[in-house]
Amino acid sequence: MALNFTIVNGQAVATAPEFLGANPATVADGPHKGLRVLAVEEDLGRQLVKSLSPEQKTAAVISDRAPREIITGNSRKISVTQPAGIAAGKLTPEQKKLLRDLIEECAHRLRLELAEQDLQKIDAAGFDNVFFAWAGGTEPGEGHYYRIQGPRFMIEYDNTQNHANHIHTVWRDPANDFGEDLLRKHYAEHRHD
Repeated sequence: MALNFTIVNGQAVATAPEFLGANPATVADGPHKGLRVLAVEEDLGRQLVKSLSPEQKTAAVISDRAPREIITGNSRKISVTQPAGIAAGKLTPEQKKLLRDLIEECAHRLRLELAEQDLQKIDAAGFDNVFFAWAGGTEPGEGHYYRIQGPRFMIEYDNTQNHANHIHTVWRDPANDFGEDLLRKHYAEHRHD
Protein backbone atom coordinates (compact mmCIF):
# COMPACT_ATOMS: atom_id res chain seq x y z
CA MET A 1 0.00 0.00 0.00
CA ALA A 2 1.27 3.45 -0.91
CA LEU A 3 -0.88 6.49 -0.20
CA ASN A 4 0.02 10.11 -0.92
CA PHE A 5 -1.75 13.13 0.56
CA THR A 6 -1.02 16.82 0.08
CA ILE A 7 -2.60 18.86 2.86
CA VAL A 8 -2.65 22.66 3.00
CA ASN A 9 -4.21 24.61 5.86
CA GLY A 10 -5.83 21.42 7.14
CA GLN A 11 -7.48 20.62 3.81
CA ALA A 12 -6.56 17.72 1.54
CA VAL A 13 -5.81 19.18 -1.89
CA ALA A 14 -4.46 15.98 -3.44
CA THR A 15 -5.01 12.31 -2.62
CA ALA A 16 -3.13 10.68 -5.47
CA PRO A 17 -1.40 8.58 -6.44
CA GLU A 18 -2.83 5.70 -4.45
CA PHE A 19 -1.45 2.19 -4.97
CA LEU A 20 -2.63 -1.14 -3.56
CA GLY A 21 -1.30 -4.58 -4.29
CA ALA A 22 -1.74 -8.11 -2.98
CA ASN A 23 0.16 -11.34 -3.54
CA PRO A 24 -1.60 -13.67 -3.26
CA ALA A 25 -4.85 -12.02 -4.24
CA THR A 26 -6.73 -15.17 -3.23
CA VAL A 27 -5.42 -17.13 -0.26
CA ALA A 28 -5.01 -20.76 -1.34
CA ASP A 29 -4.67 -22.47 2.04
CA GLY A 30 -4.40 -22.00 5.75
CA PRO A 31 -6.84 -20.39 8.17
CA HIS A 32 -7.74 -17.64 5.65
CA LYS A 33 -8.23 -19.97 2.68
CA GLY A 34 -10.56 -18.38 0.13
CA LEU A 35 -9.99 -14.81 1.34
CA ARG A 36 -9.86 -12.51 -1.70
CA VAL A 37 -8.19 -9.12 -1.51
CA LEU A 38 -9.59 -6.43 -3.88
CA ALA A 39 -12.32 -8.90 -4.86
CA VAL A 40 -14.97 -6.27 -5.57
CA GLU A 41 -12.66 -4.42 -7.96
CA GLU A 42 -12.00 -7.65 -9.83
CA ASP A 43 -15.60 -8.86 -9.88
CA LEU A 44 -17.16 -5.56 -10.98
CA GLY A 45 -14.58 -5.11 -13.76
CA ARG A 46 -15.21 -8.63 -15.04
CA GLN A 47 -18.99 -8.20 -14.75
CA LEU A 48 -18.80 -4.97 -16.77
CA VAL A 49 -16.70 -6.40 -19.60
CA LYS A 50 -18.91 -9.50 -19.79
CA SER A 51 -22.03 -7.32 -20.03
CA LEU A 52 -20.80 -5.61 -23.20
CA SER A 53 -22.36 -6.38 -26.56
CA PRO A 54 -20.03 -7.66 -29.30
CA GLU A 55 -19.97 -4.15 -30.82
CA GLN A 56 -19.15 -2.56 -27.44
CA LYS A 57 -16.43 -5.16 -26.81
CA THR A 58 -14.77 -4.20 -30.09
CA ALA A 59 -14.29 -0.71 -28.65
CA ALA A 60 -13.56 -1.69 -25.04
CA VAL A 61 -11.16 -4.64 -25.40
CA ILE A 62 -7.80 -3.14 -26.33
CA SER A 63 -5.86 -6.42 -26.38
CA ASP A 64 -6.45 -10.12 -25.91
CA ARG A 65 -3.32 -10.17 -23.71
CA ALA A 66 -3.03 -8.20 -20.52
CA PRO A 67 0.10 -6.13 -19.94
CA ARG A 68 2.38 -7.58 -17.28
CA GLU A 69 2.05 -4.46 -15.12
CA ILE A 70 -0.01 -1.33 -14.83
CA ILE A 71 0.85 0.94 -17.76
CA THR A 72 1.65 4.06 -15.74
CA GLY A 73 4.22 2.18 -13.67
CA ASN A 74 5.83 4.10 -10.85
CA SER A 75 6.51 7.24 -12.88
CA ARG A 76 6.06 10.53 -11.09
CA LYS A 77 4.06 11.85 -14.06
CA ILE A 78 1.78 9.52 -16.00
CA SER A 79 2.34 9.41 -19.75
CA VAL A 80 -0.93 7.81 -20.87
CA THR A 81 -2.83 10.81 -22.16
CA GLN A 82 -5.35 9.42 -24.63
CA PRO A 83 -8.26 7.46 -23.20
CA ALA A 84 -8.69 3.97 -24.60
CA GLY A 85 -11.72 1.73 -24.70
CA ILE A 86 -15.38 2.63 -24.68
CA ALA A 87 -16.85 5.91 -23.44
CA ALA A 88 -19.45 5.75 -20.68
CA GLY A 89 -21.77 7.64 -23.00
CA LYS A 90 -21.90 4.52 -25.22
CA LEU A 91 -22.94 2.22 -22.36
CA THR A 92 -26.45 1.16 -21.39
CA PRO A 93 -27.84 2.54 -18.11
CA GLU A 94 -27.11 -0.80 -16.39
CA GLN A 95 -23.53 -0.81 -17.69
CA LYS A 96 -23.05 2.82 -16.62
CA LYS A 97 -24.19 1.82 -13.12
CA LEU A 98 -21.62 -1.01 -13.05
CA LEU A 99 -18.90 1.43 -14.14
CA ARG A 100 -20.02 3.97 -11.55
CA ASP A 101 -20.11 1.29 -8.83
CA LEU A 102 -16.57 0.24 -9.76
CA ILE A 103 -15.28 3.83 -9.64
CA GLU A 104 -17.02 4.43 -6.32
CA GLU A 105 -15.53 1.21 -4.88
CA CYS A 106 -12.07 2.50 -5.75
CA ALA A 107 -12.77 6.05 -4.53
CA HIS A 108 -14.18 4.89 -1.20
CA ARG A 109 -10.92 3.27 -0.18
CA LEU A 110 -10.31 6.73 1.24
CA ARG A 111 -12.42 8.48 3.89
CA LEU A 112 -15.86 9.56 2.71
CA GLU A 113 -15.09 13.28 2.37
CA LEU A 114 -11.96 12.58 0.31
CA ALA A 115 -13.78 10.08 -1.89
CA GLU A 116 -16.60 12.56 -2.44
CA GLN A 117 -14.10 15.22 -3.57
CA ASP A 118 -12.77 12.86 -6.24
CA LEU A 119 -16.25 11.79 -7.35
CA GLN A 120 -17.35 15.43 -7.64
CA LYS A 121 -14.38 16.14 -9.93
CA ILE A 122 -15.40 13.18 -12.12
CA ASP A 123 -18.99 14.40 -12.33
CA ALA A 124 -17.93 18.00 -13.03
CA ALA A 125 -15.85 16.80 -16.00
CA GLY A 126 -18.81 14.75 -17.28
CA PHE A 127 -19.36 11.08 -16.54
CA ASP A 128 -19.98 10.32 -20.21
CA ASN A 129 -16.32 11.32 -20.78
CA VAL A 130 -15.09 8.40 -18.68
CA PHE A 131 -13.61 5.50 -20.67
CA PHE A 132 -13.35 1.80 -19.78
CA ALA A 133 -10.71 -0.40 -21.43
CA TRP A 134 -10.05 -4.12 -20.86
CA ALA A 135 -7.18 -6.42 -21.86
CA GLY A 136 -6.71 -10.15 -21.36
CA GLY A 137 -9.01 -12.97 -20.35
CA THR A 138 -12.43 -12.62 -18.81
CA GLU A 139 -12.52 -15.77 -16.67
CA PRO A 140 -11.12 -16.16 -13.14
CA GLY A 141 -7.53 -17.36 -13.28
CA GLU A 142 -6.83 -15.64 -16.61
CA GLY A 143 -4.51 -12.65 -16.62
CA HIS A 144 -6.47 -9.44 -17.06
CA TYR A 145 -6.16 -5.67 -16.91
CA TYR A 146 -8.51 -2.74 -17.03
CA ARG A 147 -8.19 1.03 -17.13
CA ILE A 148 -10.85 3.58 -16.29
CA GLN A 149 -9.92 7.06 -17.41
CA GLY A 150 -11.55 10.46 -17.37
CA PRO A 151 -10.27 14.01 -17.65
CA ARG A 152 -9.40 14.18 -13.91
CA PHE A 153 -8.48 10.62 -12.93
CA MET A 154 -7.19 7.25 -14.03
CA ILE A 155 -7.68 3.88 -12.37
CA GLU A 156 -5.57 0.94 -13.46
CA TYR A 157 -5.95 -2.63 -12.29
CA ASP A 158 -3.99 -5.69 -13.28
CA ASN A 159 -3.97 -9.29 -12.18
CA THR A 160 -1.46 -11.09 -14.37
CA GLN A 161 1.46 -12.33 -12.29
CA ASN A 162 1.59 -15.53 -10.23
CA HIS A 163 -1.01 -17.22 -12.47
CA ALA A 164 -3.38 -14.23 -12.15
CA ASN A 165 -3.20 -14.24 -8.37
CA HIS A 166 -1.16 -11.06 -7.83
CA ILE A 167 -3.16 -7.82 -8.05
CA HIS A 168 -2.06 -4.22 -8.47
CA THR A 169 -4.37 -1.23 -8.62
CA VAL A 170 -3.65 2.47 -8.76
CA TRP A 171 -5.65 5.71 -8.72
CA ARG A 172 -3.91 8.62 -10.44
CA ASP A 173 -4.82 12.26 -11.03
CA PRO A 174 -2.96 13.36 -14.19
CA ALA A 175 -3.24 17.03 -13.25
CA ASN A 176 -2.64 16.78 -9.53
CA ASP A 177 -0.59 13.72 -8.56
CA PHE A 178 1.56 14.59 -5.55
CA GLY A 179 -0.22 17.96 -5.23
CA GLU A 180 1.18 19.22 -8.52
CA ASP A 181 -1.61 21.82 -8.95
CA LEU A 182 -0.57 23.38 -5.66
CA LEU A 183 3.09 23.44 -6.68
CA ARG A 184 2.18 24.96 -10.07
CA LYS A 185 0.17 27.69 -8.31
CA HIS A 186 3.04 28.36 -5.89
CA TYR A 187 5.57 28.74 -8.72
CA ALA A 188 3.19 31.00 -10.62
CA GLU A 189 2.77 33.29 -7.59
CA HIS A 190 6.35 33.26 -6.27
CA ARG A 191 9.52 34.01 -8.13
CA HIS A 192 12.27 31.34 -7.94
CA ASP A 193 15.59 32.36 -9.44
